[in-house]
Amino acid sequence: MRKYYTRACNFCYGETARNSILNNKALPLNSRQDIAFNQIEIFQRKQNQVVESKVVSIKEIENLDKEILFEIEKDIKNIILKKKSILGLKFDKPQIIGALNITPDSFSDGGLFIDETKAYEQAKLMVNSGATIIDIGGESTRPGSKTVDEKEEWKRVKNIIVKCKKNFPKVLLSLDTRKSYVMIKGIQNGVDIINDVSGLNFDNESFNLINSKKLPFILHHMQGSPETMQNNPIYNDVLLDIFDFFEEKINFCLKKKYKKEFIILDPGIGFGKNLDHNLRLMSKISIFHSLGCPILIGTSRKRFIEQIVTKFDTPDRTGGTLASVLHGLSQGVQIFRIHNVKEINQGILVFNKILHTN
Repeated sequence: MRKYYTRACNFCYGETARNSILNNKALPLNSRQDIAFNQIEIFQRKQNQVVESKVVSIKEIENLDKEILFEIEKDIKNIILKKKSILGLKFDKPQIIGALNITPDSFSDGGLFIDETKAYEQAKLMVNSGATIIDIGGESTRPGSKTVDEKEEWKRVKNIIVKCKKNFPKVLLSLDTRKSYVMIKGIQNGVDIINDVSGLNFDNESFNLINSKKLPFILHHMQGSPETMQNNPIYNDVLLDIFDFFEEKINFCLKKKYKKEFIILDPGIGFGKNLDHNLRLMSKISIFHSLGCPILIGTSRKRFIEQIVTKFDTPDRTGGTLASVLHGLSQGVQIFRIHNVKEINQGILVFNKILHTN
């Protein structure tokens, strides 16, 4: 567990960012010239689970105490480091993962795509709407869901994986599963990325498999299991606790000779978090840039939207989803997991154009 943490903040964009970087008034995020930051927020863990923070300008960093400075400078190197592409996927623009749940009971679209033809048509729609990755899952991980037998899970997703790989060769396929049996079957049929919501904690063989195949994976945080995760989740500080979880997992991977540039971080909005937890994570999401990996958020149609808007809730929660995505985009988040791809991609394209026009 760390004592000090660094969050890039006070971002600027477009020509303003380029000029600020050129005049040494701001630092580039991920070596990009179109998004920069001129302040950092420093968090400190103190005794009795107290967390304090302060915001300093980048000009003031050199005046920090030596004890703090060492950690902060190491973090800033990660923040400004250029992100390497993953399987040709570049992170100088936002990327969309289309969520395809081939289940009878997922929280949002359960039962809609259990039919193979409907699942394929949905995948095709998401690809044509701008998704660069399709995330295929055969087990619901909604709050309260039960574990599905691994053979049944693979049976649900097999045909759609094969069909998507054949018909969309340039689109990356992500397999949403916690089980090494399903992973190996998916890899044998062309899956490119593993997305394990348990953070590789469910199945002890998962990491060894991923490492042996040198496959990229999404490091996802979840407290507990889907069946129990929303039963009063508790953290010392959700933001820093999840940061520590990520850092510990990354260090474990590095010790096992797994390449850090193959790791994508997903803090798991709604997975073992209450509304306050989710809001703190989203409002301070840029803290995870200091770990040096691309950031993914999956806020699409999540229950926190209903908890905020109450009587103004809608079935697709498009407005709430888009608002959370655009906030993440303004904080440099690179990847967004989405159900209704066309509408959210439209919002991203318009918002990004405005954001980078000065």
